[in-house]
Amino acid sequence: MEILDIGEVAERTGVPASALRYYDEIGLVTSVGRRGLRRQFGPETIWQLSLISLGKKAGFSLKEIAAMFGKASVVELPRQTLHARADEIDNQIRDLTVLRDMLRHVADCPAPSHLECPRFRKLLRVASRPASRR
Repeated sequence: MEILDIGEVAERTGVPASALRYYDEIGLVTSVGRRGLRRQFGPETIWQLSLISLGKKAGFSLKEIAAMFGKASVVELPRQTLHARADEIDNQIRDLTVLRDMLRHVADCPAPSHLECPRFRKLLRVASRPASRR
């Protein structure tokens, strides 16, 4: 079994050693020992860190991500939770698209006053609606 030093793991994954130590302390990853004061990790740590990074990018908390790691490093991805999160991301994309369009229009609008511009006023109405009604 290939054993990786904390510095090697940090270099390969881009995850700072301080984060690796924290993840080890809270049980997200598990060090297999130490060489002097430096923690050593198994090769599975690399894919675990990739999943942690992906989970964080998707908006999951470390606690939620930890729940996805079962016993013996078995990943238990809750499909319903993933679908719900994907739906939330779709809503964020729609909201951000409206915001982007508004900013571009405001930057380029030839109207003397933005409030005189019908398109700007429409964008304001859409932006002020609750997300569930957009």
